[in-house]
Amino acid sequence: MFGIIGKTKKVTIDKVPKHIGIIMDGNGRWAKKRLKPRVFGHKVGMDALQEVTITASQMGVKVLTVYAFSTENWSRPQDEINFIMNLPVEFFDKFVPELDKNKVRIQMIGETRRLPKETLEALNAAVEQTRRNTGLILNFALNYGGRAEITNAVRLIAQDVLDAKLNPDDVTEDLIANYLMTDHLPYLYRDPDFIIRTSGELRLSNFLPWQSAYSELYFTPVLWPDFRRAEFIKAVEEYNRRHRRFGAI
Repeated sequence: MFGIIGKTKKVTIDKVPKHIGIIMDGNGRWAKKRLKPRVFGHKVGMDALQEVTITASQMGVKVLTVYAFSTENWSRPQDEINFIMNLPVEFFDKFVPELDKNKVRIQMIGETRRLPKETLEALNAAVEQTRRNTGLILNFALNYGGRAEITNAVRLIAQDVLDAKLNPDDVTEDLIANYLMTDHLPYLYRDPDFIIRTSGELRLSNFLPWQSAYSELYFTPVLWPDFRRAEFIKAVEEYNRRHRRFGAI
């Protein structure tokens, strides 16, 4: 049970999701509503991420996977891509000391080969600096696509069968999970219990399609830069009203 003091009342949460995934959507629309360039929304969105991460850590969430940049996002204007790719550098410079103080450990899923050198260096430095921390894992999905992840897993399994490291009968759901990018997460927390999407869009957009088979989904019209501590608590309160049956009655 988790108790937290809100602005007007004490909120009691009986069930804290162990792994939460967040599709951080709406930065561009948030900026446009304020007659600002889209990149301004991405910058303010960093502050929202820091606030939500600290709140999740205080709640006892074990893993927070955030969809920072998808494999499809490369089709955006180059200026916006360049700005987004510099955000991890800014984020880690600004917030890693605070995250480190809260024992947050930073990890990543996604294809690194296409990432700019500065982005990858900043990410690797943050991973290294926080690797001994024992609290929440902040797992960045950066240049990540779920179908590409599954395709790569199938390719690796096929190669291991060809190399006689596996028999076809060895292929089970657990084995497939071991070939996915989330295999570095603690075994019990690989699959998100709860997925949040901001901005009012009602789809997962290629985010953790294998792992989300039984995730509870939460869609909110709130744009990501406005999704702060109170909205996060509200979402987890909704999770507490759900009854997860996993196919049973």
